[in-house]
Amino acid sequence: MDRNLKTVHWNITTMDRSFILLFNYLFANYDRLPLELRISGVLQTIEYLYYPLLAAVGVPVNLVTIVILSRGKCGLSKCVTRFLVAMAVADLLVVILDLILRHIPVVYWRQFQFVRSLPVCNIHAVLLYAVTDCSVWFTVTFTFDRFVAICCQKLKTKYCTKKTAAVVLGTVTVLSGLKNIFWYFMLNRWYLLVNVPWFCVVSVAVLYSPVWTAIEFLHNILTPGVPFVLILLLNAVTVRHILVASRARRRLRGPSSGERPRDPEMASRKKSIISLFVISGNFILLWAVFMLYSIYYRMWWFGYKSVNIPDYVSALGFMLQMLSCCTNTGIYAVTQAKFRVQLKNLAKYPFTVLVKFIKR
Repeated sequence: MDRNLKTVHWNITTMDRSFILLFNYLFANYDRLPLELRISGVLQTIEYLYYPLLAAVGVPVNLVTIVILSRGKCGLSKCVTRFLVAMAVADLLVVILDLILRHIPVVYWRQFQFVRSLPVCNIHAVLLYAVTDCSVWFTVTFTFDRFVAICCQKLKTKYCTKKTAAVVLGTVTVLSGLKNIFWYFMLNRWYLLVNVPWFCVVSVAVLYSPVWTAIEFLHNILTPGVPFVLILLLNAVTVRHILVASRARRRLRGPSSGERPRDPEMASRKKSIISLFVISGNFILLWAVFMLYSIYYRMWWFGYKSVNIPDYVSALGFMLQMLSCCTNTGIYAVTQAKFRVQLKNLAKYPFTVLVKFIKR
């Protein structure tokens, strides 16, 4: 039933694989394989190390981010702090529900055969896609909040508040849960353990149903299609506003020649926009491949086969998407000096406690 179960030029099917088997087959036959199968084999081999390593890094990294930001000592407003904490919590849940409970069992399917007997896949799918939507749309709401703070000074005092942030985040969470209830009815209760956009068993009626196809296209448009457009549009308007404001402030503050005095306001805006652009750009780059393949995969099943995208693009899309849930801490560390200080203090804390204990 599934496109990834077909037999390819390997002497085994793509389902019958282990790390040693793949590595030995790839090493012995690499020069004789077509380019597509070389790339696919390399990616499948990398997955065995990539996903466990990413999980081992992603969980503590997001936990550390939540702890540091929740303490409120990074020099950020309470409004911004709430958005960033919410993004970190959503990323942590994606790491748990998607990376650990979905992708790792798919890669190590021999060790996780018992998962096939657990009749909870459709419930898992609802939770997984809901927290994924939260992760994506929290990024959009954070981008909009910074747009208002920089470009809409009259609205800033009313919108960019701790209370508004809580209302926006709560609304997004509720809507994300309601939006993804349809997965409970679309997908079966049983796990498929295959690395495809649908990780549960899907009936033939659903695969070829125009109604479900329309619903799934709407799902892909809302996440992450619309967020892509909104983030690009908001960032473009924000950049234009900053450039116009910068030229105006330079004319008012600085002399016509010589060294201009430092402008704290523009320096603050520059830091904010760098952080914003890196976060939103990171999201767009790491989600683009996954969105492209998800739309293509659905079109393929519905009979539109004029375009052929290799199967390894799916694996690459999943790997990049999972990486997006583990990179924000590094972004904060690079762009926020006070976050780096708090990160160092948190790393030193266990040793400080140990030294005090020894002295006593």
